[in-house]
Amino acid sequence: MNITALFTFSPQFRLTAKINIYAVAHMEQIVCQLSCRFQGCQLLGTARETEREAHADQSILILHAKVAQKSYGNEKRFFCPPPCVFISGRGWRVMQDHLKAAGYGDSVYRVCGYMCLDSSTQSQVDTFKLVFDEQPNSRMFACAKSLFISDQDKRKHFCLLLRLFLGNRHELGSFQSKMIKVISKPSQKRQSMKNADLCISSCSRVALFNRLRSQTVSTRYLSVDRGAFIASARQWTAFTITMGKSGFVLSEGFICYGCVVQLVCTESGVALPPMVIRKVNKQHAILDVDEPVSQLHKCAFQFRDNPHLYTYPSRVILNDGSCWTIIGVEAVEFTFNQGLACIQTPVSPFPVITGLEVNGGGHVAMLEIHGENFSPHLKVWFGNSEAETMFKSPKSLLCVVPDVSVFSDSWRCLRRVITVPLSLIRLDGLIYRTTFSFTYTPELQPPPSVRGAVGGGKREGGMDRGQEDILLETIHQEFTRANFHLFMQSS
Repeated sequence: MNITALFTFSPQFRLTAKINIYAVAHMEQIVCQLSCRFQGCQLLGTARETEREAHADQSILILHAKVAQKSYGNEKRFFCPPPCVFISGRGWRVMQDHLKAAGYGDSVYRVCGYMCLDSSTQSQVDTFKLVFDEQPNSRMFACAKSLFISDQDKRKHFCLLLRLFLGNRHELGSFQSKMIKVISKPSQKRQSMKNADLCISSCSRVALFNRLRSQTVSTRYLSVDRGAFIASARQWTAFTITMGKSGFVLSEGFICYGCVVQLVCTESGVALPPMVIRKVNKQHAILDVDEPVSQLHKCAFQFRDNPHLYTYPSRVILNDGSCWTIIGVEAVEFTFNQGLACIQTPVSPFPVITGLEVNGGGHVAMLEIHGENFSPHLKVWFGNSEAETMFKSPKSLLCVVPDVSVFSDSWRCLRRVITVPLSLIRLDGLIYRTTFSFTYTPELQPPPSVRGAVGGGKREGGMDRGQEDILLETIHQEFTRANFHLFMQSS
């Protein structure tokens, strides 16, 4: 398997419904005879494009470090690496074209943003204005270089708040990062399970940076540009760090010094060869340390094929260029679709799904959705089918699972697995994409009546055409009356 396939960080959960489709003796023979007829069956949800999907999606990605050092007195320890915002999706271009056609000036449809800490005491001075630049891949990029948290803020955790506008007037919405842990300085002690949030886990995201002569202005970030690893002064890249055993078989747990690790770019999949991670102390690589790697530790990466070579530059003696500071990274993405017309109200508060729970079964299967920022104005959609939705609380929605027949133009197609995405749609037509989907899975099992009829004996050479038609009709009738047995399944 390609190693890049192992590092997809879009957690997706599939809720699976098992449909009891009853089968009898010689069922395999009938399926073989009819398989060629079923190949033309299509799901209605994928065979035709609805008007709701006429416009492309709009995505906002926030990348930031897991920890931040507190500033004391008049000093300002700017967050490193600086929080980044990426804006992508064809929907942004569609929105701009729509505003142009309406006669608005250039300044109206330009996206601008502001980022600050999620504290009500933040002043305008503490807010960083983002300047977006368009990249070659049609994404827009900006980073907040001068954000910090002072010692007057007594919180142990905080979030970043991003506010986006069109032309400084029309607010698109507010978006929060994940929680960031506040630390005073990097810990030099051996980490224990009580401080697991300070350790670097295998298969987690990290960023790497170094500084020449410890000067902030000389900070360089390990990045990937056009498939090549570079040290960039402007933009950093999130990497998936994995720990391996002999032959580099992936293993779980905390990354420890002396282990073989591999860095893979989370965006492009470009990877460095497996290397040994070493702890650095005063420009020296310590070879006899096996403690867990901690946040903001200085480390070096040693090539296994040549133990005297270290990453960038490749020299035997460690210098500033081959000593890297490692830090955990979080990513949060918001994807929405404005439908046929530009929505005039902000897209926030943005609903987020955190879990699914199924209640009941049979003809009335209920799906309870857990998350945040829910409102009575939201409806749950299974693919292109709206579900009857009930609002319970800002953290819970309840909906009726649609019948599987909604997603197929032939009952024969329902004998295979059908997966549809789950979306939340606001009453004004705004579509909120999610990373969750719902799967209907058929289960072959004979009904007692058919099982008894066939159990009396069978003819040599199989069943004739009439018996096959009766059998198919029986299966179809049982299929339409089948109960749904629902369970959670992680994809």
